[in-house]
Amino acid sequence: MRKGLSWFNVTSIALGFAFLYIPIILLVIYSFNASRLVTVWAGFSTHWYWQLFQNQQLLDAAWVTLRVAFLTATIATVLGTLAAITLTRYGRFIGRTLFSGMVYAPLVMPEVITGLSLLLLFVAIGLDRGFWTITLAHITFTMCFVSVVVQSRLVTFDRSLEEAALDLGCTPFKTFFVVTLPIILPAVISGWMLAFTLSLDDLVIASFTTGPGATTLPMRIYSQVRLGVTPEINAACTILIAIVTVVVIIASVMTKRQEMERQKAERLAAAEA
Repeated sequence: MRKGLSWFNVTSIALGFAFLYIPIILLVIYSFNASRLVTVWAGFSTHWYWQLFQNQQLLDAAWVTLRVAFLTATIATVLGTLAAITLTRYGRFIGRTLFSGMVYAPLVMPEVITGLSLLLLFVAIGLDRGFWTITLAHITFTMCFVSVVVQSRLVTFDRSLEEAALDLGCTPFKTFFVVTLPIILPAVISGWMLAFTLSLDDLVIASFTTGPGATTLPMRIYSQVRLGVTPEINAACTILIAIVTVVVIIASVMTKRQEMERQKAERLAAAEA
């Protein structure tokens, strides 16, 4: 049996990456196009970025999006971490199957169904749609992603560290914040960044749950794209891509650094033993 990548595998991977990333690369390149026509290159220019920052509608939509994403990521991280601890630490309990199903349902549920269900809920309880309904909707579908990330770290957590802290007189509450949380913090931060990115990019669920004065940036971009793509839209999308890329890189670096520190601590412990 031959080892390594075959020409077929290399070609398939190359075509797959090209299909995914060439349109993004072209979008970024044409965001620096001097021409108003997005399909005609007329030289390098940052004019449309300056024009973007003069577009008050896009700026207002971006501010709404950032506020929603920050609140969503923060609350979803707290709830997702608590859900992960419950599912990992408390074994079998009454309603566990229902609870885990409700936590993980948004992972497999189509966004259209989630958005429509939340819309019907908000209408039924008489809640005015706007900023807070978008935030609640985003918390609902991002919390499960945080729970998965944190739970994967808790599965490999060494419980003897917590037991040692409890034996030394720490309360369960203090043990969590002094011992457990610092160890799982990279996973918690990664979950926060994932929730922030998902909320930042969401269009479908926000479209169902929005109201007057709560237009997010993806919704504003979509409404303008239907009338034709402008260089300002390319510039806005490039900035979004840059933000998401930075968030992903930071999460990856923090996770890698934590893993290296954990391996170093294990080697030191083994050497001392």
